[in-house]
Amino acid sequence: MKLVAISALALLMAGCARGPSLPSYGVVPDFTLTDQSGQAFSSRSQLDGKVWVANFIFTNCAGPCPRMSTQFRKIREETRGRGNFRLVSFTIDPARDTPEVLAAYSTRFRAKPGEWFFLTGPQPDLHNLSRNVFKLGNIDGTFEHSTRFVLVDSKGRIRGYYDSSDPEKLAELLSHINQLVEAGF
Repeated sequence: MKLVAISALALLMAGCARGPSLPSYGVVPDFTLTDQSGQAFSSRSQLDGKVWVANFIFTNCAGPCPRMSTQFRKIREETRGRGNFRLVSFTIDPARDTPEVLAAYSTRFRAKPGEWFFLTGPQPDLHNLSRNVFKLGNIDGTFEHSTRFVLVDSKGRIRGYYDSSDPEKLAELLSHINQLVEAGF
């Protein structure tokens, strides 16, 4: 009987060691872009081992982008003290969203440097990330873009997509962030 209890406990612990049962939608490859301070941003050095959420915005957007950035600020406030968590906003308008413009935008939303990054770079690189990696559509100069947030675990795996206009999905995102951070994923 004792052996059965030990075996059951071992199986239960092994199941916990696998981590959260969130789906995996692919892996984000290493990329290098430019952050709001004008510095090279390497995903490998800045995001490896971190849970992070990505979105795609542009700074002169009169539509959903300010709301999305306000929601990102709220997510940052809700995850305060989570050293293993980051936010990453990619521009869809690299021609206008220079590091200086992104820096002013980040100040507007009280982004904490080193915790919330605003990234720009060559349009083809941003297009590839949006379309082929995150599966959120084209960056082609039309300024139409997804308003979904993307959760990425500490190993670079995409673990979820969340409608930024749905309060229930945002609550689910916060729950999943906490789940991944607490599990070390």
